[in-house]
Amino acid sequence: MSTIDETKEFIPVRIAVLTVSDTRDLADDRSGDVLVARIAAAGHVLAERNILRDERALIADQLRSWCADGEIDVIISTGGTGLTGRDVTVEAHRDVYEKEIDAFGTVFTIVSMNKIGTSAVQSRATGGVANGTYLFALPGSPGACKDAWDEILVKQLDYRHRPCNFVEIMPRLDEHQRRK
Repeated sequence: MSTIDETKEFIPVRIAVLTVSDTRDLADDRSGDVLVARIAAAGHVLAERNILRDERALIADQLRSWCADGEIDVIISTGGTGLTGRDVTVEAHRDVYEKEIDAFGTVFTIVSMNKIGTSAVQSRATGGVANGTYLFALPGSPGACKDAWDEILVKQLDYRHRPCNFVEIMPRLDEHQRRK
């Protein structure tokens, strides 16, 4: 099973949080607040935070901008992952991904099944990589953000997590773009 290797030093990563909503602002962004609090509690750095409407092009542009920013290692979005016509976050993420992390959505579904049963099928949580940056799209509920962070991301974004984690391969995410 997974463990924390206490002989290794914790490496904080810089995380941007994007809330996708037609109705929320910073004053009532409970899901964004959940993520921000957990990022800080884990010892990571909140690099940026923004709220955008459910507009595919706006979301993709923000993701691309943050991926191009050398001061951001990870982007976590919340909202817009459902099945309604306005839910376009997953499509915007996939417009940006170079590689999709297929198992992220699968593991999130397993975690969700344990909490909400078959209602988990309505989520389209996804993860991917672009320009050396990790991107994760989470549902817009505070509970889903807690589950994704507490059960998956807090572990995978901890360099000490064994047998493996996202942080240890971070320096190699963009190796295909470097000159040989």
